[in-house]
Amino acid sequence: MRNFYVSIILSLLAFNLQAQAIYKTIDSYKLDGTRELKIQLPRNYDSESERSYPLVIVLDGDYLFEPVAGNIDYQAYWEDIPDCIVVGVKQDETREDDFFYSDDTYFPSDKGADFYEFLGAELLPYIEDSYKISNFRVIVGHDLSANFINYYLFKDVPLFRAYVSLSPELAPEMIDRLYQRLPTVAQETFYYMATADADIRALRTDILECDAKLKTIENTNLNYKFDDFEDANHYSLVGRGIPKALNEIFTIYKPINGKEYKEKILTYEGSPYDYLIKKYENIEHFYGFEKKLIENDIRAIAAACKNREDLESLEKLAKLVKKEFPKSMLSAYYMGMFYEKEGNLKKALMRYKGGLLMQPSQYIDKEVMLEKMYEVQDAMDN
Repeated sequence: MRNFYVSIILSLLAFNLQAQAIYKTIDSYKLDGTRELKIQLPRNYDSESERSYPLVIVLDGDYLFEPVAGNIDYQAYWEDIPDCIVVGVKQDETREDDFFYSDDTYFPSDKGADFYEFLGAELLPYIEDSYKISNFRVIVGHDLSANFINYYLFKDVPLFRAYVSLSPELAPEMIDRLYQRLPTVAQETFYYMATADADIRALRTDILECDAKLKTIENTNLNYKFDDFEDANHYSLVGRGIPKALNEIFTIYKPINGKEYKEKILTYEGSPYDYLIKKYENIEHFYGFEKKLIENDIRAIAAACKNREDLESLEKLAKLVKKEFPKSMLSAYYMGMFYEKEGNLKKALMRYKGGLLMQPSQYIDKEVMLEKMYEVQDAMDN
């Protein structure tokens, strides 16, 4: 088990070598000075492209930025989550002041209020003016900063759509305030909170009390997830909570897997093609950017079409693939599949032959195309 965790850490470090952090300094009127930032852009980031990316703000960026950025880079590489722009705020010398709240109101005050306004009025506009940001924003905090991120929920229109609260040191009244606020959020919001069996005792007690209340909330706009890790403490839970939170936040985005195929696609009231279109529409609606069609999802929907003997859906899928991948073997392969299932073997053979001169994909290459050609030719001869 120890070797397993070492391998994971080494993998994340290796991936981060491909996505180096950019160090920036922002002048702040609110803070009456400057603040240092760590910024990680996606590997394929192109400032001239129209593509936009979710924004992940990481408080306590001195130590929390690397694990968050590393996990995002790693999971995005495998297309489990989208590429994101990650911004860490350095707070090693100002942490207590940045997260200060009033002993009377338990809301940010003095320098804590200044930092609260800095993030919303200066940092976010700066990042959005500098980079291609979608309207889906995530904020991550640990300990004091995990409590602080909650204050952005109390704005009339919250600044963030997803909140990752790792072992928060909850301010007095925060539990009741969250319990009153979260049922009223009007936009789709994700809230993740985590503790562990060896967490700081006082924090753990409050977190478990908070979870007991939050999990009773009924609000279709709220997606609340909670983890109580075994064999972890206040610090090690961070390494386990970050990938779990990302996995939950970007569930809709994930490629179709076996469970989704069996439980959702095969039982879907509409056609498999309709399911695919709806899935990608939901991704654009929720995350604020358009996801490019991926081969994994094409294969899953094609399999569902064949399983349900839905030729109309298969034809629509083949035409969509041809539109999205006109120079790829994918377009020839799925048009050939449609004609083959339709019984038009001559057209199917022509499509497969034509695909030999096109670009191979992840799963479709010349060997696959030749095999399909031989199968169709044998069927025609018999």
